[in-house]
Amino acid sequence: MRLSILDQSPIGMGKSAHDALMASVKLAQLAEKCGYTRYWIAEHHDMASLACSAPEVMLSYIGSKTNHLRIGAGAVLLPHYKPYHVAETYNLLSTLFPNRIDLGIGRAPGGSAEATLALSTNFLENVRHFPNDVKQLLQFLYGDIPNEEMFSKIKATPVPEVPPELWLLGTSMKSAKLAAEYGLAYAFGFFMSDQKTEDIFHEYRQHFKASRQLNQPKTILAISVICAETTERARKLALWYANMITRKELGVYEKVNEQRVQERIIEVQDKMVIGNPSQVKQQLHQFQHQFQIDEIMIVTITPTYEDRLTSYQLIGDVID
Repeated sequence: MRLSILDQSPIGMGKSAHDALMASVKLAQLAEKCGYTRYWIAEHHDMASLACSAPEVMLSYIGSKTNHLRIGAGAVLLPHYKPYHVAETYNLLSTLFPNRIDLGIGRAPGGSAEATLALSTNFLENVRHFPNDVKQLLQFLYGDIPNEEMFSKIKATPVPEVPPELWLLGTSMKSAKLAAEYGLAYAFGFFMSDQKTEDIFHEYRQHFKASRQLNQPKTILAISVICAETTERARKLALWYANMITRKELGVYEKVNEQRVQERIIEVQDKMVIGNPSQVKQQLHQFQHQFQIDEIMIVTITPTYEDRLTSYQLIGDVID
């Protein structure tokens, strides 16, 4: 089973953004030591609890602190940027760190309405153009813009020997269809989707068109996992996480519909893998078999960075 890490760079209780980003570096180093396939860091804007707004900056630093681990964005929120700028940035990273860079792209805003407006003039219109922007990004990365098009004479320099590996990230049927149409690798965010996972992967595989990037489908399932030495400890950590997510989602601070909070906490936990190492191993194998996926990407948020490192360490030790 191939395992990878998705890091949202959470700012822990009583910690600073600097602490969170340094903890992300340590996590990437642990991932390399434990044999994880890749490490991705997410992009968020104006979020008090998440530290990384510019994955490309963190990747340049993490790349210099690791040796062979694949590193990438999960994801670059393409509607905020021009495809040419993204291609230049990740070509530069691929030149610095040859054959190690992943470029995951998504269409979410990644922040509040005000932050979205500050980043991009017309986000909703940009989302509408997302399929065309993905196509143009591919053309810039592979240098195959048709001669009759406006940008045929420019290159996204520096041009690396091996271009970044492009992944489309999503949580819906729409993203699966687009990944299949363009022949892209597809990462499905199970931990943040209420869609039928089997149907989405079936749609992707059924309609996949071989491309310059891939000749067959390639999949990741991103899932929330908490592992601890004992089941009891893992459940306590998971309850803390589910409670935090629920209260953030529902905007619960003073007056609270406690019944709805408790219902949502149960819903969040039902989407997670929770347990001691052997239990987590069994559950992850079940997911792999059920959805026939190539790789599982784990996202873990715990009260302390030490608990998070321990969770990933235990999983890495028990799964070859």
